[in-house]
Amino acid sequence: LIRICRDVVSANSNDYTRVDEWLLSTLQRKMKKITSAMEKLKTRTAFNEALYGLYNDWKWYIRRTGGRLGKAAEKFLEEWVKILAPFIPFTAEECWSMLGKSGFVSLEKWPEPREELINEDAELREDLLKNLMEDIRSITEVYGKPPKKIVIYVSSKKKRELLGKAIELKSLESKAALGNLIKWMIAEKLADKKKAPTLAKLMVDTLASLTSKYKEKTLLNVAENELEFYEESREFLEREFNANVEIYSEDQENIYDPRNKASTALPLRPGIYIE
Repeated sequence: LIRICRDVVSANSNDYTRVDEWLLSTLQRKMKKITSAMEKLKTRTAFNEALYGLYNDWKWYIRRTGGRLGKAAEKFLEEWVKILAPFIPFTAEECWSMLGKSGFVSLEKWPEPREELINEDAELREDLLKNLMEDIRSITEVYGKPPKKIVIYVSSKKKRELLGKAIELKSLESKAALGNLIKWMIAEKLADKKKAPTLAKLMVDTLASLTSKYKEKTLLNVAENELEFYEESREFLEREFNANVEIYSEDQENIYDPRNKASTALPLRPGIYIE
């Protein structure tokens, strides 16, 4: 924690990116959980979330930014130190002083979550990125060697309608919903009779896993700008996998697609090809 304080104090970046939005959003949610645990006298739960939960968020933020620290990092740390004060008072006071704050952090008002900083779109984007990385690693494990080139295919504009249709059919019994979705895909020429059942099942499963956490409106919003987000994340993915990363839209002309993996792209679940 002292090292993190030193890093934040010495940083001079004023950038505010999508990852910064995510950091402050996840902070608000953690604050709610920690406060609730404290009020119920579940101090161990509160401590684990305050120390390890927020530290894991911080580590992800550092990975995503490549070590760049901006205003969001400073705000995150200020609130984090306040939260940690009841658990590690001496370290918290030292960090508070390093941040240039006057008085004692133990006398500061307990931080309250700010609803306006909760950003579901930002949280979903980071979850999708983590899911993509897990899929890439799974494919890489099958090959048994590190990738040299990773190609990511985002679903076409036409296929994004599939997400809306899946949401529309979600209220039906599962088999009926799947059957209707398959028929719709074939009728709209989004897939042939051979591929439609597999893609429809993947879309239904993806939707089921995400709607337990996110609003349907959030899914549609993020799907609309999916290509832009992955393009912004290209440098991060190249660092993580030490490989060249190319990103295409499924309906883009002259794309590199030797194994026809673009056709497997779905909204919120890109197609992947690895060399």
